[in-house]
Amino acid sequence: MDHPPPTSNAAVVSLVFGILSWVALPVIGAVVAVIAGHVARSDIRRSNLGGDGLALTGLILGYLHLGIVLVGLLLFLGVFGVGLLAALTG
Repeated sequence: MDHPPPTSNAAVVSLVFGILSWVALPVIGAVVAVIAGHVARSDIRRSNLGGDGLALTGLILGYLHLGIVLVGLLLFLGVFGVGLLAALTG
């Protein structure tokens, strides 16, 4: 009877921090999820480990969160810049 390959620890870390980035650790969790996800997928490709779906999910959650944070930051800076410009010229 064949046993499934062991799951990559980095894949589990990626998934856990990807979820945490949305509920408790906004930017730090996303960065950890992305780094761990890339490490996990590299390890999985090089060895007989499982967990590629976990790593991919962590990567998606992490990158999506970072993208939303970046868009929010750009919007905030844009609104702040317009307000500052209006205050200086008006």
